Amino acid sequence: MSEATAPVPESAPPGRAFPSCLWHRELSQYPTTGRRAGFLAIVVLAAVVLYYEQYVAGSVSTSILGHYGMSFRYYLTIVVVASAIGAVASLAAGLADRWGRANLVVVGLLVAGLVTTFGVPHAGSALAFGACYATIGLVEGVVLVATPALVRDFSPQVGRGTAMGLWSLGPVVGSLVVAEVSSNTLSHLHAWQDQYTIAGITGLVVFVAALLALRELAPPLRDQLMVTRRDRLLVEARARGIDVETATRRPWRQMLHADVLVPATALSVFLLIYYAAVGFFVIYFTTVFGFSEQRADALGNWFWATDAVVVVVAGVVSDRLHVRKPFMVAGGIGAVVMTIVFATRATDPATTYVDFILIVSVLSAFRGATYSPWMAAFTETVERRNPALVATGLAVWGWILRVVVALTFLVVPFVVTSVTPLVAYGPRVKAITTTYAPEVATIAAVPPATLAVLRTDPTDGPAITVALHAIATREHVSVAEAITRLKALKAMPLADRAYLQAHGVAVRSAKQNAPVQWKRWWWVCLAGEVVFLPAVLLMVGRWRPSKARADAEAHRRLVDRELARLAETGSSPVGSPV
Repeated sequence: MSEATAPVPESAPPGRAFPSCLWHRELSQYPTTGRRAGFLAIVVLAAVVLYYEQYVAGSVSTSILGHYGMSFRYYLTIVVVASAIGAVASLAAGLADRWGRANLVVVGLLVAGLVTTFGVPHAGSALAFGACYATIGLVEGVVLVATPALVRDFSPQVGRGTAMGLWSLGPVVGSLVVAEVSSNTLSHLHAWQDQYTIAGITGLVVFVAALLALRELAPPLRDQLMVTRRDRLLVEARARGIDVETATRRPWRQMLHADVLVPATALSVFLLIYYAAVGFFVIYFTTVFGFSEQRADALGNWFWATDAVVVVVAGVVSDRLHVRKPFMVAGGIGAVVMTIVFATRATDPATTYVDFILIVSVLSAFRGATYSPWMAAFTETVERRNPALVATGLAVWGWILRVVVALTFLVVPFVVTSVTPLVAYGPRVKAITTTYAPEVATIAAVPPATLAVLRTDPTDGPAITVALHAIATREHVSVAEAITRLKALKAMPLADRAYLQAHGVAVRSAKQNAPVQWKRWWWVCLAGEVVFLPAVLLMVGRWRPSKARADAEAHRRLVDRELARLAETGSSPVGSPV
């Protein structure tokens, strides 16, 4: 190894002046604690805003369906296409091991910000909306790989749980921001497009911050395993002899192993309840329990706020105890129990809003306790294979995750067939039945064939007789009252009567079937959580804190010996441990 050279400034690579430093972002030395925290903060903020832009649709999904007149199946087809594009993008983002991560994040922030601010609000058709949504999905697929890879680069294994807990705030806080903003602004702004404008402007502001400040480690630094911050000197010394091309040769073959593929698939199906929360909670609570769109979004605040707190706490505690697996198993079992509780409420109309606050909060807490330790353990498992291919390992996970999402949204409309009638026709049917309640009751009492005859000839004697008998029998009123009610039908507009006849039965049937259909889907989510549990066994890491502490002490002694050897040969780098 050669003698150490003087430290390179962290803010810009040598020989790079403005504006070229905005594109060339590599650091040739591991950053100090303060700088590292700053980079991690930008990465987390970027993840939050990108997921915020991705998840806006879920908060106004019923309004989108109504605005474009699209069916639930058409809407889910858009989501499936976006997920498929995101899956391809996740695989492509594996090239971040060769091309870097930071520029992928910066460009993604710009594209998503522009599409969210200007594209979606001005989309004149369902197809145009779908194109914009798919573009945002593409960016999300890239970010799903690039941002956790950056978090791994700037966080040694001791402390990785905390860092991944903070990164996990991306999708969680993104969802929380969506719910918080929509629940507090929908009643004031009215137009659903305003939600996209707010999200897009926020994204462009974060883009400017990332453009100016985000950096990443040079390949020789990031391609090594770093257990503690104290390893910095050793990593910098070894970096001078790293052959990046050799380390990253045949990347996919190195990652396609059971300890990578099985846990990645298991977590993806474990998150089925999460996908449902993002995409369907508003639809579920508005159509099954009659909550307003704003109130359903407010219920989401509890789910995401609890998750946001627990993912960080779980990450911190798992770092303190030096173990991940007990958190994954305990959280997984708790999620199974709470999903059973949640599923059984679907067919219980007596379940109150407060009941759901408690149920979804506890369910979210167990899910969060699982997620950040899993992210830390997964990157550590990938590092066991090859620390130079962390982005590739995350790309495999990202691809599997997006494929599972796509398959999920393909299957849902076949399981929950009630959504389209309730969302597309339900609001107008409800308005008609509320405005003309007595007339609707009269229509419901008279056989449809008789109503059809009376529409053609209101003076038809036999039809009138049948109608009066039906009204008197079903409504338990006198013949005179039945005559009054039949005459009152003339006050109801013909267009409303025709709409009710065309869609009223479908809406009533869907209303009856929706709870059972959603309950089936929650059982599918439960199955995904059960599948997750045995996959934990394939991941790296100890079960007992005492064993983990012994491993950490052995590693400390190894680093001490290596640094002493480097000092004796005069090859130790300039600087001091962080």
